Amino acid sequence: MIPIKNKREIEKIRKASRIASEVLLLLGKEICPGVTTLELDRIAYDFIKRKGAEPAFKGYRNYPATLCTSVNGEVVHGIPSSVKLKESDIVGIDVGVCFDHYYGDSTRTFPVGAISPEVSRLLEVTREALELGIRKAIVGNRVSDISYAIGSHAEKEGYSVVREFVGHGIGKELHEEPEIPNFGPSGQGPFLTSGMVFAIEPMVNMGRKGIKILKNGWTAVTSDGKPSAHFEDTVLISEDGPEVLT
Repeated sequence: MIPIKNKREIEKIRKASRIASEVLLLLGKEICPGVTTLELDRIAYDFIKRKGAEPAFKGYRNYPATLCTSVNGEVVHGIPSSVKLKESDIVGIDVGVCFDHYYGDSTRTFPVGAISPEVSRLLEVTREALELGIRKAIVGNRVSDISYAIGSHAEKEGYSVVREFVGHGIGKELHEEPEIPNFGPSGQGPFLTSGMVFAIEPMVNMGRKGIKILKNGWTAVTSDGKPSAHFEDTVLISEDGPEVLT
């Protein structure tokens, strides 16, 4: 069953999502060569707490940090560390926020200083794929219409789409039904109705689609070591069309 949110629940998700987007705006100003992802994590934690909210990831299934910080060939779930970011790196910052027992979730992949045109294009296409997926999050469509919009765009541009991780419903739980793959045919899965809230999140690789998990049990990396980009928004499906809450 896909939970349908009422107005009170939507307002709480909207508040959590707004805080998550504010975290990313703040961190975007801090990301530069020489900064560590651990420093970014501390900034995010302090900001979320000042807003009267809680970091959604910290302690979730024993995850140790506020952020997931995935650098270059890390796809998702990179753990913040004392390693300094370098010129030409990219870093995906994934943040979840819990406000009054409801969740918001968002990701942006940031350039660190100047990056190559090829990597810049990867980021651009992944962001476009997210936007195209969101456009399909309308009443009467099916879940896989979102999937097809994302995957077909990324693959048309010569990239590959990660299969092992998917978007998801979100609300009173960080991960709810349905799962939202970033690939596959259109016209399948449940119909979309007003009041559903989804975290839509393409993960797109420059090289092959394959991944592997590091020994820490969390961090997924590309199997060929090539860069990966990740963008995510929390989106409300309404009679007026999709509303991006993050």
